[in-house]
Amino acid sequence: MEQDLEGLIPGEGDGSIDLRTYSPLTLAFLGDGVYGLCVRSRLVKMGNTHARVLHERTARTVSATAQAKAYDRLEEGGVLTEEEADIMRRGLNAHVSHQAKNASSLEYHKATGLEALFGYLYLSGAGARIGELIDVCIDEAGI
Repeated sequence: MEQDLEGLIPGEGDGSIDLRTYSPLTLAFLGDGVYGLCVRSRLVKMGNTHARVLHERTARTVSATAQAKAYDRLEEGGVLTEEEADIMRRGLNAHVSHQAKNASSLEYHKATGLEALFGYLYLSGAGARIGELIDVCIDEAGI
């Protein structure tokens, strides 16, 4: 199920933003929202259901632990370009000042790497690519 985000993407990938100047934590800040929206959209498109059920499924899928598994799936699956893998590694290695309550430090860092990738792709104008990678991540989550 491909997500079409083209109308929401600033700059439409026209090179108006030099993403090399952005910190991985800034990319992760944006990517957190992009990832959450994509997961929510996928769940809603699966069918009308109670908001409580949607919330529970979303929380399981966007947790640091689930995002760490998605990070591993993307990294090991050979689906990333060299540039995408580099962005994820930069996010993984970024210095974060806090940690999630229910995740290990490594899981939290991997989640940050995954979010940095989605923030980068969003600002790059790569809506179709976001859809492809979201499908891989959500399939990993089993929803």
